[in-house]
Amino acid sequence: MQFVEVAVQNVRGFSPAGRFALKSGYLVLKPPSAEASPFAGLLLALFYADGRGGDASFVAPGAKSGKAALTFQGVDGATYRVLRELGGSGTLHRLNKTTQQPELVSSDASEMNQFLRGQVGLPPRTTFEQLYCLQLGQLPSRRPRKAAAKAGVDPKTSGKFPSLASASAVAPSEDIAASEAKVRALEAELVSAREVDALQFKVDGLSSQIFDADQRLKGTEGLKAAINDAENAWRAAPTPQTLGLPQDILNRVQRFSKAVAKRDDALVRLGADRDADAAEIPASVEPLTQDRGFWAGIAVGVLFLGLGVGLGFGIDSMFRYLALLDIPAFGFSALLALRYVDEIQKTSQRGSKEGRFDAREKKIHEEFEAEAAPVRMAQKALGVESLDEIPAALERKELLAARVVELKDQLAAVEADPEFVAASTQRQALKDQLEALNAELTQKGSYVRDMREVERELGRVKESIAMAKAPPPPAAAGPDGTPAPAEPLEDPSPALLALAADVFTTDVLSVQAMLKERCVQYLTALTDRRYQGVEWDKEGRAFALTSGKRVPVGEIPPKDLDMYYLALRMTVVEKASARAKRPFVLEDVFAGVEEVKLPLIARMLKHLGTLTQVLHVTPHAGFAQMSDGTVNV
Repeated sequence: MQFVEVAVQNVRGFSPAGRFALKSGYLVLKPPSAEASPFAGLLLALFYADGRGGDASFVAPGAKSGKAALTFQGVDGATYRVLRELGGSGTLHRLNKTTQQPELVSSDASEMNQFLRGQVGLPPRTTFEQLYCLQLGQLPSRRPRKAAAKAGVDPKTSGKFPSLASASAVAPSEDIAASEAKVRALEAELVSAREVDALQFKVDGLSSQIFDADQRLKGTEGLKAAINDAENAWRAAPTPQTLGLPQDILNRVQRFSKAVAKRDDALVRLGADRDADAAEIPASVEPLTQDRGFWAGIAVGVLFLGLGVGLGFGIDSMFRYLALLDIPAFGFSALLALRYVDEIQKTSQRGSKEGRFDAREKKIHEEFEAEAAPVRMAQKALGVESLDEIPAALERKELLAARVVELKDQLAAVEADPEFVAASTQRQALKDQLEALNAELTQKGSYVRDMREVERELGRVKESIAMAKAPPPPAAAGPDGTPAPAEPLEDPSPALLALAADVFTTDVLSVQAMLKERCVQYLTALTDRRYQGVEWDKEGRAFALTSGKRVPVGEIPPKDLDMYYLALRMTVVEKASARAKRPFVLEDVFAGVEEVKLPLIARMLKHLGTLTQVLHVTPHAGFAQMSDGTVNV
């Protein structure tokens, strides 16, 4: 958790208006005046608002209204912004990482508190106030001594956990009658505060129940979002109709390998027929004029014809029969001529047969393309590299439809669960009860202080009256005549260790073992090694080890007790930061510390700033010089 930005308008102790960016590390917040800004109290008002206007006390004097806002990063990694009209309403927003725009989470004080605790990781108010906020009034030296109980002050109201609220104390020198009147007014206010506190307890319980019911009802949002995504994916899934493909495209894909084999076989047969036909038909025919046999037959026929004509003039001449020999000679030439004509005819038929072969080949390719074109179209439309991926892509819609049905069945089962039905039916009744209680709270008054705060102020006023009425006791003297030591101060250890045990979710003894070594290191450095160790008993009471003695920390000098308190607080924050980082806020708590110790304290805070965000409100220039940055608020 880390604070990112604080914005104020007419807030007491701050500039009239401004936005101040807060980075990680050790930061010094410099107030506009010598008075420290009530930054810790403002944080409590923003984070733990009671919805009754108690934060109106932070409005700047003379201003009619004021505003404060804090931007911070939760333990869930999201960025939130809480905005509050001081004395009025407030809102909690969450930054949408996609749109970079704030979205309203809640404007109801109870819902905001529940959300900050459950989702954002904010600790309980007491833990945040007593462990992560350090104010001057929390130092042990600033609290009443144990002797206050002897003066008639109820120890339960003396303030075991001093609040950061700016309640006015009654000085002993005030008029006793006016103080007693104030006591009566505070007692009346306490009665009203107790009534309001009881109502607020019921409101918090109802708010917690409503929050639990909302969380249970919101448990179906993930399923609904998954159903919506699955339905969108189902609608976007491709089908043969949406892609303009034949309805039997899957069968075509399955037949594609057979179509390829059929085409290849047809082309092989066509090639064989073409080769056989080419072997029967000569590629070219030798001209008849170049056939020697033809010319030999003609020559022989002419020769015998000439001999028969030339030698056979007489009727009885035998040579005239030689002319008959030209018949076979001319017949031989005629046969050769007929063969030539036949070969010429076959050669002329070659072109027509080749055309038939081409037509057959074209038909084979056309039939294959008619079968393969839709498959190729599907492959291109689906963007797949192989045909084996086409069935899976087209069957995805059926798988998504089954997924939608499965998710809807799961949603129906969840909504039919008795606990879900009970949460759904009881939520409105709880809302009605909460509205009735809020109306009753409104009737009690727009602003009623916290019961514990009234008790603390009442205790301080009674203590002041008792001290004013009681005569000053004579100073007791020791055996050597020296004045007796004053009553010991209150030991802050039990309360702090109990809170630390809650933070670490363990017991007090385990926390003591976890903190002891580091706390001693801080303490020895802050007290110039006047103390060599710290021990705690099983109740959490602390004992300082010095010069071989074991002294209760309430009996050591007040300044040393303050240093022990600071050492223990820094140790708890340091160890807790290893589990969950939360900012450590200090107001000007080192006013009475020796100047020579301030650089050492600054170095300690700077080291702590490497583990978590440390925000120190102080006008002291020395701290600003050693910090990681300064912010003028």
